[in-house]
Amino acid sequence: MSVQTSTKPLDLDHELPPMQKSADLQTPDSTSGGSEPEARSFGQDSQNDNNDPAKLRERLARLQADFQNALKRSLKEQQESRDYAEFDTVKALLPVLDSLEQALQASSSEGMDLRSGVELIRKQLLDVLFKIGVRPINALGERFDSRIHHAVATVDTDLVPDELVVGELQCGYKFKDRLLRPAMVTVARKLPPNSCQ
Repeated sequence: MSVQTSTKPLDLDHELPPMQKSADLQTPDSTSGGSEPEARSFGQDSQNDNNDPAKLRERLARLQADFQNALKRSLKEQQESRDYAEFDTVKALLPVLDSLEQALQASSSEGMDLRSGVELIRKQLLDVLFKIGVRPINALGERFDSRIHHAVATVDTDLVPDELVVGELQCGYKFKDRLLRPAMVTVARKLPPNSCQ
């Protein structure tokens, strides 16, 4: 004996079908009077928002508009984040700028040692850079590494191993895990054995 179940669509608000009443189940042996309630319930279901295509289209349009608005908000927040990413860094550098201005305003008659003042400002700047993740690259005495060193000159010598960094013309820096600027270096090149002859 086969059992017919209601073909009622899913309740989109709750994503589960509503509970079925036992009267909805029909068998072929049922009397013809049982089909009348089924026709009535079908007519009522067609008035339901979940079965009305116009209502479903309207709801879909609202959901799409909400999604588009959320996407626009997200893109705007990302752009603002990129635009103001340097805000804290610039704010941390302002005291260094203030120190430079004070050093320029100080007269030599006040007895300010210019070298020591500049060294203090340099230390202040390095402290700010260190806090935001900038690290100097130690190059002098290290083996040449083309990923972090930029060789600008070579020195022929047999006093140090080949490809050893013997001079640093400009310090290199890393920002967290990325190379910010390679170190400009002078690299030792071992003399060939017959070069003295």
